[in-house]
Amino acid sequence: MITKLLVANRGEIAARVMRTAHDLGIATVAVYSDPDAGAPFTRLADEAVRLPGSAPGETYLRGDLVIAAARATGADAIHPGYGFLSENAGFARDCAAAGLTFVGPSPEAIASMGSKIEAKALMDAAGVPVLPGATVTDETDLAAAAASIGFPVLVKAAFGGGGRGMRVVHDEAELADAVAGARREAASAFGDGTVFLERFVVDPRHVEVQILGDAHGEVVHLFERECSIQRRYQKIVEECPSPAVDDALRAELGAAAVAAGKALGYTGAGTVEFVLDAAGRFYFLEVNTRLQVEHPVTELVTGLDLVELQLRVAEGEPLPPEVAGARITGHAIEVRLYAEDVPAGFLPATGTMHRFRVPPSRGVRVDSGVVDGSVVGPHYDPMLAKVIAHGRTRREAARTLARALRHAELHGVTTNRDLLVGILGEAEFLAGRTDTGYLTRHDPVALGASEGGGARQAAAAALARQARHRRDARVVPEMPSGWRNVGGVPQRVDYRHGGEILEVAYSVRRSGLLLTVNGTPLGGSVRLVSAAPDLVELEIDGVHRAYRVHPRAGTSYVDGPDGSAALAEVPRFPDPDAATAAGSLLAAMPGAVVRVLVAAGESVVAGQALVVLEAMKMEHTVTAPIDGSVAELRVRQGDQVDSGQVLAVVE
Repeated sequence: MITKLLVANRGEIAARVMRTAHDLGIATVAVYSDPDAGAPFTRLADEAVRLPGSAPGETYLRGDLVIAAARATGADAIHPGYGFLSENAGFARDCAAAGLTFVGPSPEAIASMGSKIEAKALMDAAGVPVLPGATVTDETDLAAAAASIGFPVLVKAAFGGGGRGMRVVHDEAELADAVAGARREAASAFGDGTVFLERFVVDPRHVEVQILGDAHGEVVHLFERECSIQRRYQKIVEECPSPAVDDALRAELGAAAVAAGKALGYTGAGTVEFVLDAAGRFYFLEVNTRLQVEHPVTELVTGLDLVELQLRVAEGEPLPPEVAGARITGHAIEVRLYAEDVPAGFLPATGTMHRFRVPPSRGVRVDSGVVDGSVVGPHYDPMLAKVIAHGRTRREAARTLARALRHAELHGVTTNRDLLVGILGEAEFLAGRTDTGYLTRHDPVALGASEGGGARQAAAAALARQARHRRDARVVPEMPSGWRNVGGVPQRVDYRHGGEILEVAYSVRRSGLLLTVNGTPLGGSVRLVSAAPDLVELEIDGVHRAYRVHPRAGTSYVDGPDGSAALAEVPRFPDPDAATAAGSLLAAMPGAVVRVLVAAGESVVAGQALVVLEAMKMEHTVTAPIDGSVAELRVRQGDQVDSGQVLAVVE
């Protein structure tokens, strides 16, 4: 029996595991890094132990510190969640040596799947279809290996996942740089830079099968999940069941997944991942020997709690009858809500989450790692939460999920919410025609474009701002908001919305409200129903809409039925000293400088790489915009930089 469980993870998965453990009467222990001190998951745990430091390598990846925390608190089991130590066979062995129950498969099963190279060989021997590939060593003839596989090829990290350490290569000229970049990224993310080449199936579907095994030799599958919509090889939309899988194909996929599990002697929860081509042929990708991020969609269609089953299997129980007898009921869709700037190329975003609220709704589940006031830093994965909806049909689940996201209040950190809403309402998605090329065919920026470009939200922000000024006024506070004794001159305020400026001009007259954004009226007729500091109601061309306004630190966060916007007020008299010098290259994201590739005074050409930043396990290369010379170089390798900080000046 497990009496006290240490969760060796952070964020939403740590909280999710703890909730089930508490339901089973099991006490919990959290471990946390310095940036996570006071995070929601630490407060949910019964006890918490600090891991000094910030970087994963000195905190959550330190198995010795995690085991020491378990001993210090009297925990008798460790749940690794996903990522970090979850697929580390050495850590699983160390847990056993310390007398701790590792909630997961055996160290041998993890080790056999920890290397994707060895995993492919094992699956091939078990009769599971695999793609041709080749391991990369220092002696490998890259050109010959790629030619034998056939272009395009995928350079792939042998250890880890999440799309890190992956590059698609279309010709020999790109190969050496792609391998070098993938090795660096893999070494940074997983501590091992081994990579291999594999045939790249163009725009396949990504379909995976959930398996469960117990210590008594039973292995079953719990159907498939579709995870094809991805950016940078990381999933952002997942669903169960797959719209492309019928009963016959489901049986084939399930049989292959069970064969894989039995070949491993698998215990606990795991996932067998496949690519599915246009002809319906599937090929093995990997086995994730842990709980998946997207496990909630399986839980919602089967009614099973996968974490509970993990814990019961770890206690030695056989799989209960309801697992073998599970059926698919309805449809579930999950989206990953990331702190990232989609128009900027999915760059990670940081900041303080001033408000995080997803309205409660039937069939909607929110697994969140943040609350109001949470700080999102550059050290870890940028996922804020998973929002999942269950419905009778796929379209019903998509509609329910889109509404929940559209009405969520997400203030303080840039997110991918608008993109997710756009996907859920897009015709090809609703028809089930999704594959890994979806976001190549569909421009993410266009998918996430707000209705009206934020003009109505900017108008609401301006009117709420005026209401706040009148509320706080010390002189004639009874004067109506927006009243001026010079009726011909409107009041003006400018907001920065994304990459554009929205100029709002308005005046309140006896005849009604005169309101324009960038010189264009909002409609043929506009009536101000009411304006309060936090709520503005407008009637535009006979349509009444209410906008919730949340001002914070110079930015107004506006949520309405036609979309949300973060509107930064532009100072009327900007500080001239704040302007950057011509030719300044700015950090597009906060992070660490991992490489400086030039020196001050060096001549450069347009497109040449100058500085490489890393944040949230992602590399971003800063290049020269023009031919010239490096007049100033303001950073060194190892420096931490903020978004917008000047890195170099090119003349």
